[in-house]
Amino acid sequence: MRKVIVNTFLTLDGVMQGPGLPDEDREGGFERGGWQMPYFDEVAASVVQDGMTSSGGFLLGRKTYEIFAEFWPNAPDDDPGAAMMNAIPKFVASTTLEEPLAWNNSTLLKGDIAEAVNKLKHQPGKNLDVIGSGGFAQTLMHLDLVDEYQLMIHPIVLGSGKRLFDGGLPIRTLELVDTKTTSTGVVILIYRAAEKAGGDPASG
Repeated sequence: MRKVIVNTFLTLDGVMQGPGLPDEDREGGFERGGWQMPYFDEVAASVVQDGMTSSGGFLLGRKTYEIFAEFWPNAPDDDPGAAMMNAIPKFVASTTLEEPLAWNNSTLLKGDIAEAVNKLKHQPGKNLDVIGSGGFAQTLMHLDLVDEYQLMIHPIVLGSGKRLFDGGLPIRTLELVDTKTTSTGVVILIYRAAEKAGGDPASG
């Protein structure tokens, strides 16, 4: 069965909002976008590229999808990530978007989200990656559908902004399976959902 993996850039205080560009996501009056880029080195680039090449598809919320769909189809031809981003299957959770979606290889998840994602998990192929999409990621956490987390934690404290692990999430026990450190002080942690003796993810 395919895994659902949450891939996220985080600050030290857990903020995930607007990592790439100043105007990426100003919701809630957020004015500290673009904080991730000064820390992006060859190690981080290699991890991101390996993640894309090993992914069987992206699970995206509407806001992240719209940001990506505006940027990647129009990215410069020499951008090494553009071809992969445009070719990989995208599965979008939204109650407002309608098919056909503008970005190629994009599919709208219909009906019950838990059923739709479980159906994808049981299809053959590589794992599924949640990119950005904080609200959607939290929905998947509440539904106990996340199998693994790849967290790139940056040495900066913003003090405000949307957080991946926000209040109200259920207790989950995780197992650390890999770590890397970049030249700029970013710590890359991979956590896997711990399992009970019967093979079910542990929960509180």
